[in-house]
Amino acid sequence: MGGLRGARAALALLLAAALAPGPARPHPQCLDFKPPFRPPRGLAFCRRYADFGCCDPRRDRALLQRFYRLSARLDGPTYAACAGHLQDLLCQECSPYAAHLYDAEDPSTPVRTIPGLCQDYCLQVWQKCRSIFRYLSEDQELIALENNMAKFCHYLSLEDTDYCFPHLLANQNLNQNLGLVTADAEGCLQLCLVEVANGLRNPVAMVHANDGTHRFFIAEQVGLVWTYLPDRSRLEKPFLNISEAVLTSPWEGDERGFLGIVFHPKFKFNGKVYVYYSIEVRYEERIRISEFRISPADMNALDHGSERVILEIEEPASNHNGGELLFGDDGYLYIFTGDGGMAGDPFGTFGNAQNKSTLLGKVLRIDVNNNDRGPLYRIPPDNPFLNDPKARPEIYAYGVRNMWRCSFDRGEPHTKEGKGRLFCGDVGQNKYEEIDIVEKGKNYGWRAREGFSCYDKKLCANSSMDDVLPIYAYPHQMGKSVTGGYVYRGCESPNLNGLYIFGDFMSGRLMSLKEDHATGEWQYSEICMGTGQTCMFPGLINNYYQYIISFAEDEAGELYFMSTGVPSATAPHGVVYKVVDTSRRAPPGKCGVEPSPVKVKSKRIQFVPKEKLIVKTPTPRPRPKATTEAPRGGGPHPESPGAPAADRAGRGPPPRNRSGTPTAPAPRGRTPQPRKGGERRGQRRQKKPAGAAPPLRNGAVRLTGQRGRGRGRGRVEVYIDGEWGTVCDDGWSSAAAAVVCRQLGFPDAVRASKKAEFGEGTSLRVLLDDVRCSGQEKTLLECAHADVGTHNCSHEEDAGVVCSREEAAGG
Repeated sequence: MGGLRGARAALALLLAAALAPGPARPHPQCLDFKPPFRPPRGLAFCRRYADFGCCDPRRDRALLQRFYRLSARLDGPTYAACAGHLQDLLCQECSPYAAHLYDAEDPSTPVRTIPGLCQDYCLQVWQKCRSIFRYLSEDQELIALENNMAKFCHYLSLEDTDYCFPHLLANQNLNQNLGLVTADAEGCLQLCLVEVANGLRNPVAMVHANDGTHRFFIAEQVGLVWTYLPDRSRLEKPFLNISEAVLTSPWEGDERGFLGIVFHPKFKFNGKVYVYYSIEVRYEERIRISEFRISPADMNALDHGSERVILEIEEPASNHNGGELLFGDDGYLYIFTGDGGMAGDPFGTFGNAQNKSTLLGKVLRIDVNNNDRGPLYRIPPDNPFLNDPKARPEIYAYGVRNMWRCSFDRGEPHTKEGKGRLFCGDVGQNKYEEIDIVEKGKNYGWRAREGFSCYDKKLCANSSMDDVLPIYAYPHQMGKSVTGGYVYRGCESPNLNGLYIFGDFMSGRLMSLKEDHATGEWQYSEICMGTGQTCMFPGLINNYYQYIISFAEDEAGELYFMSTGVPSATAPHGVVYKVVDTSRRAPPGKCGVEPSPVKVKSKRIQFVPKEKLIVKTPTPRPRPKATTEAPRGGGPHPESPGAPAADRAGRGPPPRNRSGTPTAPAPRGRTPQPRKGGERRGQRRQKKPAGAAPPLRNGAVRLTGQRGRGRGRGRVEVYIDGEWGTVCDDGWSSAAAAVVCRQLGFPDAVRASKKAEFGEGTSLRVLLDDVRCSGQEKTLLECAHADVGTHNCSHEEDAGVVCSREEAAGG
């Protein structure tokens, strides 16, 4: 019990720090602990929040029905005087700051049934309408104060007066730019992350099969590809293991290895997957593009005996190996090669990149469809150099140095504007990194140009070059090895739509470009990790390892990136992060996916996140006693404070960027310090600030109900994998109730409640069913139960508990 108190005290300290004196720092948050959203349709009752808030039309109708029920209990004069106040109080659940108004952010206090009121407004309501509160809340302590105006309004006050109703409606600091991406004083966009996978050895790629299963596949540089299921569990058996064939080394910064993977657009029907990796053949280094087929015995493994080599290209040096494979909307396979390595593309008169008779330094396009008979690939009939006798017909574009990570734009979700644009990050030589939009037949300038600048002045002066300039280039003061990204077209973070997000391998900088449609120019914004309360949502973090290796999209279009603290192909420090914008989410239900079933024959390894939220914590101020439980929602109950953040030490030879230039790694034993002005790239510090607490842990529980009751009773809600949900009462017993009560700091349970005694949690999913406990478990997840999210019950069977403040007699 002491440990539980310690954990809650730590999290309360974190909240107190975030709410320290000073101007209010906007932190919109709903009672479900998620960001507000723009309702898909107008609201009939709580119209003030029709543009942005925490209620969709379904919740709005439920509040209207409650208003009707409560109004029926008022006499005519009271209704005439108080109906407006009643509506205002009910509708604060829809406010974008609902979590503040109901004190739902602080796990050390119960959540209110009445939103926090400003003193002047409370006095006004008390004088004419105090009788309505007995219908709004069954909080006996509040009702007992009904005739004492000062104590009554003190009880309903908020310590943080910036957030009290109705003054927060006129608070310019809280309402300016509400619903827009948060930016700091320097214009740096503040985003957050979700840890998705960890313990990986230089994760170079993450792809999906586009087959409706919503699996994702992560490739390690050593030559292994792992299958991850939608619940983020990993299968013990690799999807592919060609580590014995792949050429790489433990040297930090070695660019050889397994470099790319892509699923055929018709994988669901033909089972074909293509990979790009380095090999050595009789002391000659090559890059190889091969085709594999899915195993007929296991949909989560490739048939290793099915490999067919589509293409091999000799590599004159060990760097600049390219590595990207993509399928375009045209159904053709795009292959991105480097210029052959060394420095300055010294091969031949003009270098490999400008030489159309070689495949190095190019974007290639080939047709691998219907290749079971005949040639392994064909040349698309509209390839630009098909009729040039001096050019290789596979070439789609040329003049590239070492394009590292490219992507096709899915297009604006509704208009499809931008669909099919091909974005690439091309790694520079000595001065500049660049982002290009690749088009058929175009020359991208290397080695004549590096970014917008001339590199080979003689070649640069050649008017016949007709090269295409990048849409953006940045100097090596900002980073020395670009990692191309994606235009965000997902559903969950609508404010990011159209933003091209990319990074730099060496500096760890996250960056973005946004097209100005009026001018055609691309506007740059740096991306920072959220500070203050920006990332204080369950499951979110605000830091990452420095060396950004690659970016990815999942099947639904959400954005991820992979990075590591030790850039070695054999160091298991790689982590995959999902990018999240907390300024605005999509409306509830809009982004739901139902993955197709996956037959699993291998053991599942459950995902265990390791990264923590980092928050600076000044001395907290004391908090006054809060009011009662809310009609729905509730505060988190972390079980124990998190372990200190792990050190991220660099060791071994200095890593090289993709220009081949040695670059010093982070000092050993610590990570690079952020620039003045905050955590600019989210690098982890060596030690976690004192008093900081982790986000919620799997298995955390809370008690809620439709009516305000004591803190020791209510509907049981459990937190699993970033989501709150209910527990079905099948198998629900006093032993299970005891587990919940002890987890919340109570000595024991009086009884286990069934049949939704404390109301139905209809806004949540049923997460646990058939729970059977011995009573000694620490959380419900340690009890026997059906698979998470699997159930055969409805919310009419939501389980609850009544906890005891005294030890049970006997045993």
